[in-house]
Amino acid sequence: MITTVSESEPQEVKIQLLLAGGHQYTIYLKSDAPLLQLLAKTLLSKHQKNENSTLFQIPLAEGHSALCFPSEHLVGMVTEPPISLQNLQPQDTKNNLKNSTNTTPKINNLESHYLLIENFLSQSENKQLLNYVLQRKSDFSPTTTSTKAENYRRSLVLYSFPKFQELIVNRIKEIFPDVLNKLSIPVFSIAEIESQLTAHNNNNFYKIHNDNGSPDTATRVLTYVYYFYREPKAFTEGKLIIYDSKIQGKYYVKAQTFKSIEPTNNTIVFFLSRYMHEVLPVTCPSQDFADSRFTINGWIRRS
Repeated sequence: MITTVSESEPQEVKIQLLLAGGHQYTIYLKSDAPLLQLLAKTLLSKHQKNENSTLFQIPLAEGHSALCFPSEHLVGMVTEPPISLQNLQPQDTKNNLKNSTNTTPKINNLESHYLLIENFLSQSENKQLLNYVLQRKSDFSPTTTSTKAENYRRSLVLYSFPKFQELIVNRIKEIFPDVLNKLSIPVFSIAEIESQLTAHNNNNFYKIHNDNGSPDTATRVLTYVYYFYREPKAFTEGKLIIYDSKIQGKYYVKAQTFKSIEPTNNTIVFFLSRYMHEVLPVTCPSQDFADSRFTINGWIRRS
């Protein structure tokens, strides 16, 4: 089962922005996206002779570039499928548009999205993987961070597990086009799919970070996390928190809103590597290695 997560199921809208000077740019947004509402508000404000101006900064190519233009340069929009700009406006905005004395409108948070796939491996493969891990306990080592920060990450990691690395990587390659499609990510060529196997036990965690914020990780586009554990589950908590984003200057930064993902056996999650995210502390009363929250996690790099 493949699920894209949102509060409802808004449709994707292809939007051709018509700018002053004959320039045109095409972007894709969900029909309930705050940015789409702001674009609509800008056009309606121009129609009502409201001269307030704002600077649009629209991320392109998974955040590797941005389209920037002042609101007064927006001449029109061509949408596919057709949409009513009036219907995009919140009710209080429609009622007060003519008499609005508000300050310059601001772009809302950029919502994070993730793809959740259940039953990623067969039941047999899932059990074989768990048995394999339980036999390799002595080969796990404590995790570290690239900055060597203390008390920032606490877990155990196994970097070499050839049979199951190959299994996971090949399975990801099989569904890769569908993952890009579901997350509305432009097609890119895979340079490498990295993987590691982690174990989170009692009071283990990973504080807020992203996965492509350094020169050696800059080509990571997608992060994935595959969950597995012994049943019945002997731990609680350990949720994955994926934060929404906002643009601050030239950088993406963490917003206060977020998505929360409960670790569920034999599921895999995909999300953009630039998203800020964290693993909340795990509670495992037995503290037995076999009762850990296990994952195979890694990154898909672009060429």
